[in-house]
Formats: sequence, C-alpha cells, structure tokens
Amino acid sequence: QADEMIDKVVDYLSPESYGRWRNEYVMITDDLDNNGGPFVPQMELLYQSMVGSSRKFINVKKVHSDAFVQQASAGGQRYPEAKEQIVRAINYGSLVVNYLGHGGEDGLAGERLFEKTDAQNLTNRYKYPLFLTATCELTRFDNPYRPTAGEYLYWNSRGGAIAMITTTRSIYTSAAYSLNRNITSKLYAFDNALGNDYPSMAEALRQTKVVLSDTSIRCVAFIGDPALKMAIPKPKIVLTEINDVPVAQSTDVLQSLAYVKLAGQVTNENDVLLSNYNGELEVTVFDKQMSRNTLDNDNVGQVTPFDVLGETIFRGNASVTNGKFEFGFVVPRDIRIPIGQGRVSFYAKKNNALEDHTGYSTAIKIGGVNQNAAADNIAPKVRLYMNDETFISGGITNDSPILLAFLEDEHGINTASGIGHDIIGILDGDENNPFIMNDYYETELNDYTKGKLRFPLANLEKGLHTLTFKAWDVYNNLVTAEIQFVVIGDDVLKLDKVLNYPNPFVSYTEFWFTHNRPFEPLDVQVQVLTVTGKIVKTINQQVTTDGFLCREIKWDGRDDFGDRIGKGVYIYKLTVRSASSNKTAEKYEKLVLL
Repeated sequence: QADEMIDKVVDYLSPESYGRWRNEYVMITDDLDNNGGPFVPQMELLYQSMVGSSRKFINVKKVHSDAFVQQASAGGQRYPEAKEQIVRAINYGSLVVNYLGHGGEDGLAGERLFEKTDAQNLTNRYKYPLFLTATCELTRFDNPYRPTAGEYLYWNSRGGAIAMITTTRSIYTSAAYSLNRNITSKLYAFDNALGNDYPSMAEALRQTKVVLSDTSIRCVAFIGDPALKMAIPKPKIVLTEINDVPVAQSTDVLQSLAYVKLAGQVTNENDVLLSNYNGELEVTVFDKQMSRNTLDNDNVGQVTPFDVLGETIFRGNASVTNGKFEFGFVVPRDIRIPIGQGRVSFYAKKNNALEDHTGYSTAIKIGGVNQNAAADNIAPKVRLYMNDETFISGGITNDSPILLAFLEDEHGINTASGIGHDIIGILDGDENNPFIMNDYYETELNDYTKGKLRFPLANLEKGLHTLTFKAWDVYNNLVTAEIQFVVIGDDVLKLDKVLNYPNPFVSYTEFWFTHNRPFEPLDVQVQVLTVTGKIVKTINQQVTTDGFLCREIKWDGRDDFGDRIGKGVYIYKLTVRSASSNKTAEKYEKLVLL
C-alpha cells in the first residue's frame, strides 16, 4: 500500500493530471433531521466567503442531499440521485470534496450518501481530490480489524483521495462548523489576495487548528503526504472579446442556436499578457445560475434557498498562441430563455512545461432565441469503442472498461442537460438507471463540430453486455448507437482472437491477440515450432496496452541464430503472463511462411 500511495503522488504531479478538474470544489451536506444541525446554512456561509474572496475562479458544485427526493428502501431512507451525483463528480474530477454532516466508520450520512464500496470503486486516476470531511470517525485508522471508509478512500490505487483532512473520533457539530469555515480559507490563502503562494494541505490544517479553540478539533487528522500542495492553477486568464467586440463595449447576448465567438488572453496576476505562453485552453461555458430550495424531507420545518451553477452549454478546447486565444460554438437550443448572467471558466496548460493557469468571467449574457438560425434536421454521427479505437464490437473486456465515443455534427453536440436531451448510456436495456455522460464530452482542439467522450464503467458483471448510446446535437436531433462487449473479469487472464498478420507471409508478420488486462504490464512469449515440435524461434517481450488489443510482437521469419527458416507450415505457442497478478494464459495457432 505504501508503494501505491507513492504512485498516487507521482500521478498527482504528472502531466497527465493537468486538467479542468482543478477548478471544481464539491460541497456535500447531510439533510436536516431531528439529530442534526443546520448543515446547509453552514455550508452556504462557506460558499459566501468563497464568492467574496479573490478566488472566484473556483467552480462550486453543490450536492445538498435535502434538495433531492428522499426514497424509502428496506434499509432506511436513501438519496440515490444525490449519491449518483457525488460519485460522478469525483470520478469526473474535482480538486476538493467537502462534506458536512453525520458520518461514521462505514461512510457518510445515515442515508448512506457515500459508503466503503463507493470508495473502493472510484476510478478517478490522475484526478485525485483532497477530501475534507467534517463528520465523525470516518477515518478511524487505529483498529486494523475494521477498515473504515476513509481508509478505503486513501488506499484506492485507481482513484479515491490524494489526501484527507478528516476525523478519527467523534466531533461536536460546533467544531465541525468552525473547521469547515476555516480550512478552505487557509487552503486557498484568502488572506493573500493577489498572490498564488498556497500552503501545503497539512500546513493549512495546522494554521486552522491554531485559530480554533474547540478541543474536539484535536481528532481532526491529515492523511497523506504533508508536503503536498493542492494543484491550484496560477492566475489568470481573462475574457477580452465577445464576437470581436471588446468585453467592456459588448452588448451581445448568447442566444439559443446563435454562433458566438469568444477571445481572451493568459496574463499574470497584474493583468500583463504572457506573450511567451503557448499551449492549450480548456473552456466551460455555464448557463445562468439556478435557484433551488431544500425540500425538508424529514419535516423538521426548515427550508433553505440556495443557488447552483447553470447547466454547461459548451465544453471545448482551443490553442493558446503567444498568450492569446479564440474559439467559437453554437449555443444549444436547450438554454433557459430568460436573459441573465452566465459564466465562462478557463483552464490552460503550457506546452512542454508543468505550468497551468486559470480564470473566469461573468461578463457574458445568455438567453433569448436566434430567430435567424439555419435549419438542421440531420442527426450527429457517432463511433463507439471500448478503451481505444482498435476495439471491435463483441470483443472481450475487463470489468471496468472505458466507453470511448467519437461524435461529429455540423453545429455541435448538446451538453446543456435539457429535459430528455442528456448524453446517456443504457446498459443491457435498463432505462431506469442510465449513465449520464454530459460532463465527459469535450470538443476537439479548435473544432466545436467534433469531439470525444471517455466514460469509465466499473464493476460490471461477467458475460455479454449491450450498451445503447444516445446523444443530441444543439438542435436536438438524436443519434443512437450500440456496442456489445464480453466482460471476462479480473480474476482470470483471457486471450481471444489470436492470429498473425499477414498469414501466409514472406519476410515479416505481426502477432495479434486481444486480452482483458489493459494498462497492466504483460510478459509475452511467442514460440515458433515445426510440426514435429522442434522450437526454431522464441520471442520474449513485455507490453502494456491502453486497450484490449495487442499487436506489438513482430517477427522477420528468422530463427534464434538469425538464419532464414524454410518455407512451410509452422505452429506457434502464445503465452501471456500478467506481471502484476501472475495470471497466465496460452494459445496455439498455425502460420505459413512462403
């Protein structure tokens, strides 16, 4: 486990981890039952302090459980939609996950918003958040006979947390409120208004404990590398033009089905253009904020209003050249028609350097309808694969494959979550439990008409599965496609479709096979034998594939001494061993040398 935790730190600091997730802060609250305090109002106080700080680039996602419909089950009351949003937000990628409410060694809240199994099944590699959990005993690590949910969060090698500021014993609600309000201001250095010199996560906890007098705060511990800082990007990226007009002079409104062009630049904190900055920009455009209320599911007599981010109307990528960028897109039909203030969130990463920047703007207005929009009744195009583009429908996978979808449409794909217009996946016809995939779609670089989606599936049952994929363009034209795959599981190493190509061959051939162990080092051996069983060539090679197809083993038709072998029919034995699990599998096939 120690080695795996070191690997997580390496992942956290690697170029692969750089991405839009660094701007998101997830707030989760327990509901207001007879045993609880005003969790939502307390979390909203924290939100107001964030809004009033110099860190307005943070995109706050709120999952107040009492704002969702409570459902009765055999084990008690549950919030399935809130639970699904929590897991989805973590897997998609969030920099901080903050929970306030009841909890224990088995998870968060009596309604089981997050449990041990959820912690074990997370698949957010390279996007590990810091977990702040102002709750009781979530990470009581001194009982080896009862692993806790917090420990599983940290131990998960495929996802989970990079670090935790968490409790090892019970904590008073007053202390939990104080912790929750103070820790974020220290992590994001609210007192340092212009600079970006943030403390390490452990140092932020130390500073918080210094200013809090409640003795029960002593049960709050830091789990993780104490020297590690949160991956907060530098300031700042600014929006400069809307439809070629400077922002300060623009009166344009982003209307439904209208094409809009935005431009901006990467600067330092003093608004000086970084003219040597070349890289890629990831941008998210949000519709107007929405007002919601808690539902008082437990009839306590308190309803709390709150605001949430609007739906995502565009998520795409653009090039940054000499510190400047521009991009365009068509606004989806599904925006809310009243005109109001939207939000643009920027994240840029520099070429050939681990330097990222962030920024935001609320200078855009969204609403209304473009009366002159061109007609469009043509559905998007889509191609589906598992893990990579070599996959063929009906092939084998492990129990946690990645759905890969390539989409193309003249006017772009709808991600605005209009009623019935989400990007969804339906597994084996279960329409009551679709996978919502809007957050996983993004456009190609500098081209809003094409994009891709990578959606991680997890813990699938063995056997044949059919996934039905549905997506809409911004005009709400529907495309539907299906892909089939056979889950083998991770308890065995399975080989399928073993062949060599070309076959017959003259001077060169490749050995191909599919397997169910992507991302794992595989020790591959190919032994070429005569029909009488004499070994003439042995090839040993270690391979690692992102997908389920391997075609990296090559042979030039020469024996172990470098001599050409005679023409004829030969047998070859393929043996594959997983270097991590030591599972093995083998197959025999024929080849012909001309």
